[in-house]
Formats: sequence, C-alpha cells, structure tokens
Amino acid sequence: MWIDTHCHLDAAEFDADRDAVVARARAAGVTQIVLPAVARANFDGVRRLAHTHGFAYALGIHPLYVEQAAEDDLAALRNALAEYRDDARLVAVGEIGLDHFVPGLDRARQARFYAAQLALAREFDLPVILHVRKSADTLLKHLRLTPVHGGIAHAFNGSEQQARAFMALGFKLGFGGTLTFERALQIRRLAQQLPLDAIVLETDAPDIPPQWLYRTARARGEVPLSADVRASRIGRGQGGEQGGEQGRNEPGELPRIAQTLAALRGLPLDEIAAATAANARAALPGLSSLSRLPGLA
Repeated sequence: MWIDTHCHLDAAEFDADRDAVVARARAAGVTQIVLPAVARANFDGVRRLAHTHGFAYALGIHPLYVEQAAEDDLAALRNALAEYRDDARLVAVGEIGLDHFVPGLDRARQARFYAAQLALAREFDLPVILHVRKSADTLLKHLRLTPVHGGIAHAFNGSEQQARAFMALGFKLGFGGTLTFERALQIRRLAQQLPLDAIVLETDAPDIPPQWLYRTARARGEVPLSADVRASRIGRGQGGEQGGEQGRNEPGELPRIAQTLAALRGLPLDEIAAATAANARAALPGLSSLSRLPGLA
C-alpha cells in the first residue's frame, strides 16, 4: 500500500483525464492520496474529489496565494473547517507555510496568514501540511509559539538540523521526485540518513516530476525547477502549461520514486511501502480511519 501525501489532483493539468490518472495510481498500488487546497477557490474542489475517489483532503491558503487572498478568506477557512469538522476525509490544515525563495513576496503578510492558520489548526485539533521553501527556521519559530499536532513538512529541502527540529515537534518530512536526481545531493543524503520513521512519500503532482519524466537528456541531468516557482508565475488551476522539457507528474509515479528511496537506504521496496504508509498515518491520524470507510480500493 502506497500513500501519496501530497497531490494537487484538482489542478487544470488533470482536467482532460483525471479519472484515468486515478485509475493508473490505483493500478500502481497507490491506495490513498492527500489533496491539499491552496486557496479559498479550491476548497470545494478538493473536498469533492476526495469524496468522489475515496481520498483525503486538507484545507488551507498557500503562501504563494496569500497576496491574492481577500481579508475574509481566513474567516472562510474557519467556516469551512467548522462545517466539515466531522468529515472523516478532512485530515489537515494545508497547504500553508512560508515561501522565502520567490522574490518580491510580502513576508509580513505571509507570516500573518501562516500564524492565523496555525491557530485554526489548534482550534480544530488538526495537523498541518507545511510549505517549506528557504523558510524552515521561521516556520519552526511560529510552531514553537503556536504548537500543533504535528503534520508534514512538504517537499523538505532544508538542513539535517532543521529536519531534526521538525521531527522534534512531531512532523514527518515529505520526499518526492527530486530524490530521483543524482545532483540533488542534500535531499538524497537526508533521505538516506534520517530515521526511516521520519519520512513520508509524495508526488506534488502535477509538479516536481521525477527524472524520467524530463523529455531530453539535458533536462534529465538537472535538478528540477521547483513547482512552487512555476506556481508563482502561472497560478495553479489557471491552465498553465508544463515546461517544454518537463512532463506532467502524477500519483502513479510514486512507487517508482520509492524505488530510489529503497536503493538509497538499501532496503526492500515492501519495507519502504509499509514504513512510509505507517508514517503518513502517524503524521495525519485521520488517514487511519479512512481504510475502514467505503469507497477505497
């Protein structure tokens, strides 16, 4: 059983063949997928897809969408969390966090939205799914001020010290397609050396594709451009095209990504599957109850 802890199945890139994408994921052994929201506009979309396909979802406002957000979007998030608090498929507040990589963003506004969403996670007793991009120390500072019930540091690319700081606060660390690039030395080193019980797997589909989805040999030799940089240019859900050399990622790629993790750690693939699925359920406890609900393959 594989769990993809981060997939934007509602993205426009999947509009033409979303059901086929889900079917391929199930055929590959991916039995659960977490669908995080990025803005108020897709709260209903991720919830609807989760119920349609038997998946899980999270509600939150992504830091790259904070500047587009209205002042009452935080109130709308609170209302949605209150309305769906008894929905077993709602497993986290997310995707939230801070982005200190993309230039020109209002860091103070990001911090205000992040702090407010941590407070909502505390109020509704939910873990969080964190966007971490050149912002780990500041994220950690806020988490110490407003402790939550752990969660996932998505697409983690910080230092080992930062990784262990997140772990100490009850977080698991998300690894995905970047693992497959030989030049991603820091990320591969962390995936190899951190305790296995700290790691969850994700695709971030349709973004951060693995090495084999790049169409040219030159592109396959490079570490992929972060999906979050691309999102800052085109806006998720607005029909932006994938880069000319970059193929679309999808959740069915997760087991093959996991093969890289297995090779790095010298472990059998079934051990990686069992461990990362257990870690996902520990990070997002709501996932445990979903295996007992109808609608799952």
